[in-house]
This record gives sequence, structure tokens and C-alpha cells, in this order.
Amino acid sequence: MQGKVVLVTGGAKRVGAAICRRLHAAGASVAIHYRSSAQQALALQDELNALRPDSAAAFQADLLDAQAQLVGKVIEKLGRLDGLVNNASSFYATPLAEVDEMQWTDLLGTNLKAPLFLAQAAADELRRRHGAIVNIVDIHAERPMQGHLLYSVAKAGLVALTRGLAQELAPQVRVNAVAPGVIVWPEGGDWDDTERRRKIVAHTLLKREGEPDDIARTVQFLLNDSPYITGQVIAVDGGRSINI
Repeated sequence: MQGKVVLVTGGAKRVGAAICRRLHAAGASVAIHYRSSAQQALALQDELNALRPDSAAAFQADLLDAQAQLVGKVIEKLGRLDGLVNNASSFYATPLAEVDEMQWTDLLGTNLKAPLFLAQAAADELRRRHGAIVNIVDIHAERPMQGHLLYSVAKAGLVALTRGLAQELAPQVRVNAVAPGVIVWPEGGDWDDTERRRKIVAHTLLKREGEPDDIARTVQFLLNDSPYITGQVIAVDGGRSINI
């Protein structure tokens, strides 16, 4: 990936940071987007630039309303854009009886609206570079998670968007998605419950949790090593999606 530039939304921590490190190790320059995780984003920027000067830059943006500006700033700073990884995501429970418009705006905004308008803003540059887009979806896009109605709907929409963008941007730009399973546990709520985690892991065929780098390796493959793959969703879930 020498000489290429990739924008990773939500790239400051967790899976996003693993993606940034993996792409950077492969030779790419990375644009690390963050909303509020400034400390982590700047630390990652410094870490990567210490390995290779001027190869990483952090960009703050609220993805609900600053998609075009973010893409423009990345191209201005790093000179080009070859790849877009839509990783940023809001996640929390929304049982039907409690759903409100604020939750709708947030969950659909971060998980579906932002990837659409980021792709729109980046389309001309990605066509010019024969680039690629990878969307981070979820195995629950096809099998909704109980009590997480809006999140599941948003990720289902992102799967549809992946396939639609693959049509719209062909043949110059490839668009694919990665659907993680048990990789990094969500923060907050009752996700710290050891028994709940044990039951979820038991439903994977491999009987273990995955690692953030499992997602990062798949993202790198789809960005750089799969020239004849587009419009596809790869589940990286230890087999859980066929064993629910």
C-alpha cells in the first residue's frame, strides 16, 4: 500500500486503531478520524509518525454534519485519497417502546447517513485513484439483536448501501463490507456480565473471541489485495452467524 492514503473513521481506538496500525504497517498513510477521542487519536498519530514521518494525521469531525469537509481536509493535508473505511459507529440499546427521534438521528446518522455522504464526497477522488471503500457492518444486520432495533436497522441499511455503492461507483471503485462478530465487547450496559459473554462465545463455531486485528487484516485484503471483489460482505465472526 506504499504511497496510498486511507481515511479511517473512528480510527482512534479499538477496532479503528487496529485498522490504522495494520494499514500503516503495509505502507499506507492514514487519516485518523475522531469525534471526541482526541487524546487517543493524537497519541496514535504520534506513534505512527515516529515509525514513518508525516504518514499519519488526526482529523476531528462530527460525522452527522461534516462529511464533505472531512474528506476535503484529508485530501488537502495528505495529498490524495485512495481508500475509505467507514468504521465509526454509535451502539446502544433501543427497545421498541423506548425509541425516540434523537436515537434515530444518532444511530442512523453515524451508521448509515455518514458512510453515504462520505462516499459521495470522496467519489471523484476515489474514481481518479481507482480506490476502494470498506464499510464495517455487523452480523446483526441480517439477524437483528434483541433490544437493539435501531442499530440493527442501521447496519442492515449499511449492507444495502455497500451493494448500492458498488453498483454506483463501478468499475473504478470497489465497495465491500466486513461484518464482525465477537471481537471487542461493547462498553457500558450489562456487557461486563461474564455469563452473558460466555454464552455468546459458546455460539461461535471456533469457541473463542476474535481480535481487532482479525478485522484489520480483512479490511487490508479488501482495500488492496482483492481486485476482483466488489459488493460483498465478509463475516469475521468465528462462525457465529451460522450458529445462532
